[in-house]
Amino acid sequence: MNQTKNKTSKEEKAKIVLAILRGDKTANEIASQYGVHPNIISRWKQTAIEGLPGLFEDKRLKEDRNKLQEQEKLLEQACKLVGQRDMELDWLKKKLSIFDGERTPRLGRPRKF
Repeated sequence: MNQTKNKTSKEEKAKIVLAILRGDKTANEIASQYGVHPNIISRWKQTAIEGLPGLFEDKRLKEDRNKLQEQEKLLEQACKLVGQRDMELDWLKKKLSIFDGERTPRLGRPRKF
């Protein structure tokens, strides 16, 4: 038995889902009309119902959230870099303190100049 998959365009899927959402015909009637299995129609209907709230989401808020996330990442990287620089500066100050005049004299024999 050689079965070929029937590729349904997104426009046709939309028509089928709208027909099932209207409720004028049963899923079996629509399935036989369009030549699609009723289970597939049920799956498309469920997908459409789950995706409907996203259609009405304010796109500006979504863009603002994306920008905020990017800014938070940049801020985190900057804070990390500042912390690293502070540690390096403290280390350098500690290592360079040997050249300061505040160095404690060595015990032992005094030097002759």
